[in-house]
Amino acid sequence: MSAGRNVDGREVQVPLQQAAPSLIPPLSAAPPITPLPTRPANPWPPSDSSQGAAAGFLPLDGGFKDHFVDVPEEKYLCESCRLVLCQPRQTECGHRFCQTCIAHILSRPNPVCPADMEPLFSNKIFRDVCCHREILALKVFCRAEAKGCQEQMSLQQMPVSPTPPPQMALTDLQKHKETVCPAFPVSCPNLCSFSSLPRSELASHQHECPKAQVSCPFQRYGCTYRALSQEVRQHEAASAGDHLRMMMLKNVSLESKVEEVKGELLDKCKAVPLVSSRLCEAEKHNGELRDKHRHMEQKVASMQKVMSAHSEKLLEIELGLRALASLPEELEKVRLSLDAVRSRLGALEQGGRSAAGTVTLASLETQQNRQGDMLSVHDIRLADMDLRFQVLETASYNGTLIWKIRDYKRRKQEAVAAKTLSLYSQPFYTGYFGYKMCARVYLNGDGMGKGTHLSLFFVVMRGEYDALLPWPFKQKVTLMLMDQGPARKHLVDAFKPDPNSSSFRRPAAEMNIASGCPLFVSQSVLESASYTKDDNIFIKVTVDTSDLPDP
Repeated sequence: MSAGRNVDGREVQVPLQQAAPSLIPPLSAAPPITPLPTRPANPWPPSDSSQGAAAGFLPLDGGFKDHFVDVPEEKYLCESCRLVLCQPRQTECGHRFCQTCIAHILSRPNPVCPADMEPLFSNKIFRDVCCHREILALKVFCRAEAKGCQEQMSLQQMPVSPTPPPQMALTDLQKHKETVCPAFPVSCPNLCSFSSLPRSELASHQHECPKAQVSCPFQRYGCTYRALSQEVRQHEAASAGDHLRMMMLKNVSLESKVEEVKGELLDKCKAVPLVSSRLCEAEKHNGELRDKHRHMEQKVASMQKVMSAHSEKLLEIELGLRALASLPEELEKVRLSLDAVRSRLGALEQGGRSAAGTVTLASLETQQNRQGDMLSVHDIRLADMDLRFQVLETASYNGTLIWKIRDYKRRKQEAVAAKTLSLYSQPFYTGYFGYKMCARVYLNGDGMGKGTHLSLFFVVMRGEYDALLPWPFKQKVTLMLMDQGPARKHLVDAFKPDPNSSSFRRPAAEMNIASGCPLFVSQSVLESASYTKDDNIFIKVTVDTSDLPDP
């Protein structure tokens, strides 16, 4: 059996008929025609238009079984069937399953997650949109790869959508099947008994086809006769004289052309010395240009060194000017201090005269220096307390952060220009004595999402009470981009921390390495919907504290 097409464009299964010897007229000089061997079944599955374009390509059960160009990452594999996720769903415990696999698990009494044996509830399982987008971008080989087809395409180019739009009737996959796929069934152009055969065998079939039209072997000499193989052989025997005359005429024309070529060669040989002399002059001129180019490169290198030295000097001068810019204010302060000291010294001198000069200038300077040092210490303490007050005023202690990012367009341009690649939120806590955390966002994307997505990450920070908390960090984290419109269609992604990752161990520095979603949301979706309003966006991070023990 092989796949063909009926009148309404659908693929159907048709038998590969063999050539019947009784239907071919007997030819005494022709070799016997043998039927073609039976071919394997068509790798392209038939589709049923009543079930939509995806019926032949979506797995009926489990995940995708296609041959992927790169080995899929572990996060794209179903915890049940261990295949690439199809319509991924995420459980409350952070594991992902195919839609059909989780349906089978939920149909059992008292369903539990096979990864960690946690109980499962259907109302706490949600569709993982972020993971679904990443899987659709994975590259796969054509399903006729066994037939030699090396075409690569992404899953989103295949009709895998449950309800494809009408304009996708002729997909890239359909074009591939009908133009280059070697396993796609085609019909013989000679209309022989082989009504359907793979495209890769069409060329070899042309040599075996009983109805193939062949040209006379003397076509190059001017014979235009064309017929079946046996008739061509009879034509050769009957037209030998005509073929000899054609060969003679061809030979005469070739001899005349040879004489013309000889004359042209003699003329060109006479011009060879002139061309050779010009070539020598050109090589000499080229050598002079190379020497000039080398000297210019040396001059440019020396100029670059001089400019580098000047740049360093300019930088030093600029730093000096910046230091001098604050000098008038400092001088004014010193002047005021001196005036105060003079006035105080005058008062002390008057008092000193009455007190018999017991107070000296050296003791007054010592007291003044001591009071200046105390004022400096107080200024430092006040600045530190002001910073702590600001942090405490905006901090959250229930494991939830709502982060408002103002001036989105300006900050996005700074990220594109590589001035400020990422932004950190204010810290938030799981409790007054709990974990200290923050969020980190790349407005122009990071890693795989650079230039196309907004990347959002979760960061564990070093806190005051880390010694009393369990490590590694194991609480479920939910990342959300909040919709500011009335529909409130928030974009959500959640994950369970990997206990073996260094991102969730007890911080040795000020903060750990960030962990999250480099492809959290595409910039086109972020800027076209109601997620950006009045040049502001809101990001919400929630940490599950329901199972967190008290320190």
